[in-house]
Parts: sequence; structure tokens; C-alpha cells
Amino acid sequence: MEESSSTEPITIPPHIKGNKGVAADWSSDQKAFKGVPWGKAMMWIFLVSDTFVFSIFLISYMTVRKSTKVEWPNASEVFALHVGHVSVPLLLIAIMTFILITSSGTMAMAVKYGYEKKRIPCAILILITAIFGASFVGMQAFEWTKLIQEGVRPWDNPFGAPQFGAVFFMVTGFHGTHVTIGVIFLFIMARKVWRGDFDTGRRGFFTSQKSDYEAIEIMGLYWHFVDLVWVFIFAFFYLW
Repeated sequence: MEESSSTEPITIPPHIKGNKGVAADWSSDQKAFKGVPWGKAMMWIFLVSDTFVFSIFLISYMTVRKSTKVEWPNASEVFALHVGHVSVPLLLIAIMTFILITSSGTMAMAVKYGYEKKRIPCAILILITAIFGASFVGMQAFEWTKLIQEGVRPWDNPFGAPQFGAVFFMVTGFHGTHVTIGVIFLFIMARKVWRGDFDTGRRGFFTSQKSDYEAIEIMGLYWHFVDLVWVFIFAFFYLW
């Protein structure tokens, strides 16, 4: 009596073999990102990659600070402001931190009103968020100007370890660039919401694609990330 055999090879369709199959699974939006809008997925991927960059910067900062034999500058003295005849440590930094964290709240409210299709409150809150961000960048420019006038350079520092200037300008400058880009797009978004572009399906200026209020949430993801990164910079750079 012959036994039935089930050892026939399993054939795999050619279009999903090897590396091309991995790319097909991911790009088909059926395996990895099923139910997730592409704009939001791509923003998350960008934020994860940016997290690695900021992490490398902060780890480099800790390495430099621990390895230098020269005394590291005291942040309370370097970043102090004089109010009258009184030196107030970290006053400007505290105001900057408060402004940026508050902007996260206004951004979250803008996302809420956006999904409720309340156009005017959404546009106003986005505009307020942009103004907060612009204020932060302006204060950071003032901080840089003050340190440069006091002699801080990427290659030199009158307050102590010469590496201080290089790490400070690199980390805060990279973050400030992120905030500046965010502010520009916030003003663009505020204008689009105010005009009702997301309600009418009006096509964008840089692209022919239509968009909706989901774009506000994607913008919010970026802005919350920028705020979160500042919390780590604040803790490592100004409080340590």
C-alpha cells in the first residue's frame, strides 16, 4: 500500500521573494502600517531617526564633559541674567522652557479643534504656538549673542573647559534649527486652516496633493518631539 506524501515544495510567488518581498510587504501598507496613514507613519520614522541623532549629541556631550581634565563651567553662573544689581541664575532658560512647554499645550488644543473642524479656534491656536516658538528662537539668539560677547567660541571658553562652546553651539543650534523649521510650517498651517483649505480640499502650494486636518496632527507630532528634546537638553546642559 502506497503512503501519500505531502512533501511537495511550497511555492512562493515571485513578487515577494527575497529583499523585494520585504520591500513589498512594507510598501503595501498591509503588514507594518496597516490602518496607519502614510503621512503619520513617515513622520514617526523621521522622529525615530532624529531621536538617534539627538541621542548621539547628548552622549557625546556627556563623554566630553566626563573626559576633560579642565573644570566644566558652572551653568548657574554662565547662563545668569542681571536684574538690576541681582544676578538671577538660569532666568532666561526657565522662561524659554516655560514658553516651549506651554506651546505643546496650545498645539494639542489645535489638533483637537482641527478634528472637530472648528477652523477659527484651530488657526488661532496654531498661530499662538508659532508665536511661542518664534519667541523661543529669539531668546536663544539673545543667549547666543550674550555668550559670544563674553568670549565663548566653539574653540575657546573663558569660563573653563574649551569644549563647552563647541558642544553648546552644536546641540542648541541643532535644536534651534528644528524649532525654526517648525515655526515656519506652523505659520503655513495657520494660514491654510484660516483660509479653509482643509475644508474645501484645496491643493497645496508645494504639492498637488489634497490634505485634511490630519496634517495638523502630523505637525503636532513634530512639535511635541521638539519640545521633548528640549527637556533633555535643559536637564543635561543647564541643570547638570
